[in-house]
Amino acid sequence: MSRKYRTGDQRDAHFVTLTVLHWIDFFIRDEYRQVMAKSIQYCQQHKGLEVYGYCIMSSHVHFIFRAGENELLENTLRDIKRHTAKCFHDLLVSKHNNYESRKSWLLQLFQDKDSKKFQFWQHGNHPIELWSDEVFDQKLNYIHLNPVAEGLVDQPEDWRYSSARDYAGKRGLIRLVEN
Repeated sequence: MSRKYRTGDQRDAHFVTLTVLHWIDFFIRDEYRQVMAKSIQYCQQHKGLEVYGYCIMSSHVHFIFRAGENELLENTLRDIKRHTAKCFHDLLVSKHNNYESRKSWLLQLFQDKDSKKFQFWQHGNHPIELWSDEVFDQKLNYIHLNPVAEGLVDQPEDWRYSSARDYAGKRGLIRLVEN
């Protein structure tokens, strides 16, 4: 059963982490990262989602974003999780997917033991309202330093799947709100 967590003031940006079930290192292929980026881009264009920061790691994705006008953040998060889970399932079962050697193992791990349904994301998002510039900056720094802490890069802007690139004057995968 999923747990619902209400967001605070919908006008404020929120820090959110989406975690792959069992913390599986899933986002190790560009195809999977692109699905995530395209889903966010869709929500930006069609739901008014405002993205201030992000970082796609191997087993989780961090975001700082705000819901579009007349949208609730929890609904947008639900839609992102639902859409990306379906896309990842479809990629894994596709007969054209000859690049994923872990297909059977992943499909088994993502199958709910009781319902036998595909579950990709862990339940719960725990959005944290970023109610001050200090809290915003602290979460943004945390997001950007994640790949450095994992030993993947020496500088935050070197991680291709992070908004640290945008903040360093490079182009990232997902368009950010000017702030």
